[in-house]
Amino acid sequence: MAQQVHHELRGLGATLAVAESLTGGLLAAQLVDVPGASVTFRGSVTAYATELKAELLGVDEGLLAVYGPVHPVVARQMAEGVRRLLGATYGLATTGVAGPEAQNGQPVGTVHLGFAGPGGTLVRSPRLSGDRATIRRKAVAGALELFLAQAVAVGNARGTASVS
Repeated sequence: MAQQVHHELRGLGATLAVAESLTGGLLAAQLVDVPGASVTFRGSVTAYATELKAELLGVDEGLLAVYGPVHPVVARQMAEGVRRLLGATYGLATTGVAGPEAQNGQPVGTVHLGFAGPGGTLVRSPRLSGDRATIRRKAVAGALELFLAQAVAVGNARGTASVS
């Protein structure tokens, strides 16, 4: 799927940056495993500590204080923040609870995936199951799927979507 993400980005003449909490760098690792990734991948921020989400990515401190780091708006603001910080066309973000224990009242498997681009933002909040490693892998796949769905929509609007 990461290869398809880069293919879509090249077709759009666009770049991508990612902000990760839940996935701890797994999303960026998948993206850079693709040869030629440097053409379309700007970079990543792994903001695992809550305060870094505010300090580096501009997530609202009040939001973090009230709801904690696992919230749909946090995912949206992380995606917007990394897009701005790294100068990318698109931003993706992951936050959630992989376990083995609940966090801030959120059960294991709570996941929020943020997408930000020139046309706006979107958050998907799938409920994932499995052990810690499985939830993290599923979140990476979900983030890539989220990007691809949005890229195809943009490409269709421009008349440049690819089919592979």
